[in-house]
Amino acid sequence: MKSDSGFSMSSVGVDAISRCIRQTVDRQWRIMEVCGGQTRSMIKYNIEALLPPGIELVHGPGCPVCVTPPHVMDTAVSLAENSGVTLLTFGDMMRVPDSSGKPLSGYRGRGSSIKIIYSPLDALDFAAADRGRDFVMLAVGFETTAPLYAFAIEEAQRRDIKNLSFLTSLFTVPAAIEAIVSDPATCIDGILAAGHVCAITGEEEYRALSEKTSRPIVITGFEPYDIMLGIYLCTEMLQCGKPAVRNAYGRVVAKSGNIAARQAMYKVFEPCNAVWQGIGEIAGSGLKLRKEFEQFDAARRFPLKTTAMRDETGLYCPAGEIMQGKMQPAGCKYFGSECTPEAPLGAAMATAEGVCSILYNYSTARAGKRTVARPG
Repeated sequence: MKSDSGFSMSSVGVDAISRCIRQTVDRQWRIMEVCGGQTRSMIKYNIEALLPPGIELVHGPGCPVCVTPPHVMDTAVSLAENSGVTLLTFGDMMRVPDSSGKPLSGYRGRGSSIKIIYSPLDALDFAAADRGRDFVMLAVGFETTAPLYAFAIEEAQRRDIKNLSFLTSLFTVPAAIEAIVSDPATCIDGILAAGHVCAITGEEEYRALSEKTSRPIVITGFEPYDIMLGIYLCTEMLQCGKPAVRNAYGRVVAKSGNIAARQAMYKVFEPCNAVWQGIGEIAGSGLKLRKEFEQFDAARRFPLKTTAMRDETGLYCPAGEIMQGKMQPAGCKYFGSECTPEAPLGAAMATAEGVCSILYNYSTARAGKRTVARPG
């Protein structure tokens, strides 16, 4: 199999691609990888050391836990503190702080009913087994997980499970990318799109995005080879001034994506405006339950907290600036001191897919050498 550039994917290694990048690039470029999984591989395998000094890698908002706003966590807490409700959540949300700086795990420790599950389908089993109690699923994610929530909701409707509802914080990636690259303060030249998201969405949304923003977008996977190939294809387009969408992850991502998953997702959900933590409201970047499924909307079923809790820490987490490419984690005065994975100020340090946590765990020393300003 060959990439768009003619590389044989079975015979060309990372070092060879590195040499090609160095031979190709004669200018300075800022390239943003969208996904936390890509960030992890970049830092773990020290990808930046294989690149010419003119290329700066910038970390984007591709972690749904990180972009979930504190008011959603406040709402989750208010539900968990309701004696008749059990909150169901994935484990990576347990350490995410609410607006007071306290994580969900702290509330479970003082008696709130919070259970960790591993699939949205687990929520069906909990609710079906105890129909006298209300269960609320904290549904956080991008296009990768939204179809799973949609399937669970349809199945709950089919099985007439009335004691299950969903507190949703679901986001779609392209609108966020557009908002970020359209901000002149970010100076993002090219994008590495997340392969697992594009496996659902396909390429078309990204083609429209590339044309609208005049930025090259390369769909990549998560192994060092995938990322290096993505960087090469991106710099190749930047050097010749011909932005387009290239698929460097063709073994997983089909041009049309997963049609069945998208159909399921948009049967249950519809687009809406959404607030991204640290970034703000982005038009059309969220998903909400359609009217036909609003009986599963926790916000409609329960009286929810509408005022933010008091932040007792007095410390400001600049994760929004970091996820927009306006700042590197090392530019945060709390990074590695008041803010560590053991005592995180924000979700970007609390979750394993957060850029701050990744950099802290893999390369604190290297993070300190990264620059914020555009090279040159």
